[in-house]
Amino acid sequence: MLPVVPEDVPGTRRVVLSGPPGSGKTTAAAALGRRLGLPVLRLAPRPQDARVPCAGLLELALALPEVPAARELAAALDEAAGRPDSPDDAGSALRLRRRTAAVLREAPPMTLVVDNAQWLDPASAAVLGWALRLTPDLPVIAAERGRGPGPAGHWCGEDAHAVRVPPLTAPQVAALLAPYRLTPREVTRVHAHSGGNPALALALAQARAGTPAVPACEDDPVLPSPARRLVGEWLGTVSEEVRELLTLAALDDRPGLDLLSELTGPAAERLLAEAEAAGLVDLRQPDGTVRFTASAIGTELVARLPGHARRLLHARLAGAGRDGVRRDRHAALAADADDPRSAHRAARAAVHARQRGDHALAAELSLLAARRTPRDDGDLLTERALTAVRDAAHYGDLPRGRAAVRLVLDHDTTPDQRVDALVALIDASGQHLHGADELFAAALHAAAGRPDLTARILIRQSIWANVNEGDPHRACALAGRATALAEAAGDTTTAVMALTMQARLQRVLGHPGAGTTLDRALSLPRTAPLPANATPQHLAARHALFDDHPDEARTALLPLLVEAERTGDAEATVDVLRSLAEAELRAGRCARALEHAHRAQALTDGTALSPAPACYTSALVEGTAGRTDLALAHARRGVDASRQEDNKVFLSRNLFALGHLLLTTGHPKEALEALEEVRALEGLQQVHDPSVLRWHPELAETLVALGRLDQAQHLLDDTRRTAADLGRDAVLPPLERTRALLDAARGDYDTAARRLAGAADRLRHLPLERGRTLLALSHTERRGRRRASARAAAQSALDLFTAHQAHPWAETAAHTLGRLEAVPAGKDARPRLTSAEQRCAELAAAGVSNRDIATTLTVSVKTVEATLTRVYRKLGLHSRFQLAHAVAPAQE
Repeated sequence: MLPVVPEDVPGTRRVVLSGPPGSGKTTAAAALGRRLGLPVLRLAPRPQDARVPCAGLLELALALPEVPAARELAAALDEAAGRPDSPDDAGSALRLRRRTAAVLREAPPMTLVVDNAQWLDPASAAVLGWALRLTPDLPVIAAERGRGPGPAGHWCGEDAHAVRVPPLTAPQVAALLAPYRLTPREVTRVHAHSGGNPALALALAQARAGTPAVPACEDDPVLPSPARRLVGEWLGTVSEEVRELLTLAALDDRPGLDLLSELTGPAAERLLAEAEAAGLVDLRQPDGTVRFTASAIGTELVARLPGHARRLLHARLAGAGRDGVRRDRHAALAADADDPRSAHRAARAAVHARQRGDHALAAELSLLAARRTPRDDGDLLTERALTAVRDAAHYGDLPRGRAAVRLVLDHDTTPDQRVDALVALIDASGQHLHGADELFAAALHAAAGRPDLTARILIRQSIWANVNEGDPHRACALAGRATALAEAAGDTTTAVMALTMQARLQRVLGHPGAGTTLDRALSLPRTAPLPANATPQHLAARHALFDDHPDEARTALLPLLVEAERTGDAEATVDVLRSLAEAELRAGRCARALEHAHRAQALTDGTALSPAPACYTSALVEGTAGRTDLALAHARRGVDASRQEDNKVFLSRNLFALGHLLLTTGHPKEALEALEEVRALEGLQQVHDPSVLRWHPELAETLVALGRLDQAQHLLDDTRRTAADLGRDAVLPPLERTRALLDAARGDYDTAARRLAGAADRLRHLPLERGRTLLALSHTERRGRRRASARAAAQSALDLFTAHQAHPWAETAAHTLGRLEAVPAGKDARPRLTSAEQRCAELAAAGVSNRDIATTLTVSVKTVEATLTRVYRKLGLHSRFQLAHAVAPAQE
């Protein structure tokens, strides 16, 4: 995985690549050298060379033994080394400059690469700088630590092109670490810890690959030795004053400039600027905090502190802080570990952090409170440890969740408490559950003889069997057993959760009793709250979506979102946001769908939850309402994450999204590969209900596009029979649309048009599906040589997509309409504008800004821009000046 080097760099002869240790400067220099297309001569001075005058010149001379001037330069350097007055006297310096310039002129065509240029001795740098001015055509690449050339320029040329080697992105880190077969969550953690520094990421990944799969606790202050060495080199590029300031920043979870200035005085700003120049911190945070570019930097700074020194610094931070919760945090960490008052202070601060929604801090503080609680106060310790498990589970903080569970299991606790802890850990683990069989066995052992506790564990086993084993029949049976046990024990809350899971699986399997089971779950009272995404109300909303009732789903989901956010349950919040995004998309409210999808994606990435679910929703929503390229990236990321996590449910979903996007962007062969895998996975998982994941019409349309008409016919017939048997009428219009495409492919355009018109009429409550069907009708009418009908259908589709801000589809419809409205050669007919285009054009011609036009017409600025683009294309115009003369205002 190569660092990114701008494409315009090869246009210049002199390049200075800069960055911190391990950032990939050597790799980038080599890649850039190859891109320049000349043989590379590489010089690589070492730290000890920086103290030896002319060491760099000698390395240059010895690297070119075939050049006579190089041999003369080497001899001159040897001779000068024996004279005490050389090479500092003026005469010797001039001779060295002339000989070095001769070497560079006589050398064969090459690119000179000086790696680790920060260790080039000053004498060599001065001589090379002079000689390079005489050889302006020689390409030179210097790779060095630090920010890059200063205002005084650089020895390789005053006009050198400075390039700061950027950190690797998350996908690039994932590709770099692919040989280590880490889980997506581990890759995310490595990316955060390394800040995208390639060498640091590799050092962290190698350490993880050589240890068991159980992740270390977040507050474990020890980095592996190779990582410590690299971070140490990085920290060595700044002064001791800067390191002291950064140590204070590392001890605070959200250090700000005001806090650091209060502790260190007015020098703080200057010291932070030095740290930023070295790439250690990023000061461009919207909230004014100081963020380490790699969290491993803060980890190493804290690890260097002896315990007593660390406590003293926490005491200083507690005294300077203005935030009560963080003052309590520092005060607790400043106290001795066996001081019970520090436990109380941490527990109190955790409550306040939880109340204000700072769940990451709450997870840290509640675990700290549990660890500081005296061991002889077993009940309080267990209570605090269970709180820590739940806080960690809500935030998806698996390492702290494991640490808190160990505290519970290591003490004399009740079966309820042990099961509570283990179930919370299972819930926190999501798709990252290591040693699932052993964990479930331990939980069942703790629940022995308690049907209510056993039921809770069976529900989790049901989820595991469905998602990871891909066996919904077994999962449904486990949920049924859990229901029976919970009802026998009189535990209605657990019974509701079990019935909800059972109804979910029955719907997937096409069981006729799914609705009855869900109604039972909805009717039972609950004595304790459930996660919002585990409630029957959330499942009812999902079923409403499956049945094409998006407004009903939205009404049910909004209160669930409030509850999920109130409790700080990150996974539940993501699930509800995802469902809301899909509901808004089905209803045609694209802007709202994008907002919900973006929030779900940001929360997922911020808490290191499994990326697969959020990627699926982001792919669907972006592909309809945003950018197709971004949608494809989300889908591919979701596929990769699902494969690594062995999540069969979301592998199907992300492959479906990928296939749909490839089909709509004109890549049917690639779409077929993805959608055929969806069909195989859905078959293995025994998914019988075609309304749950609507891959059937997409695959059939792909088969039609590739000319496999009989296969498409067979798939459509089978799916229609299944939908009819299950009463899934919502599936029929998309199937009818694909059936019409099949008719058109066989030349029966009249039947195809009738089918499409009928399907469009039945889709009036789903504007985007209706628009897609009208677009298919336009293509069919054009093929049937009915251009007027084709234009009308395309215009109707365009109006729908534009009104609902489905930008990729609007562009497709506009392109279709543009082809239909193209004026034949020899004609002088002026293209007609639609009423929306005419009104938009009139306002623009009158000098109204795009933003004001959007306000006047109650549309987005993006819609105005797209409309004006169509107007310009239709009328053959290129500016608003031309538009003002071409468009006549509407008569009052």
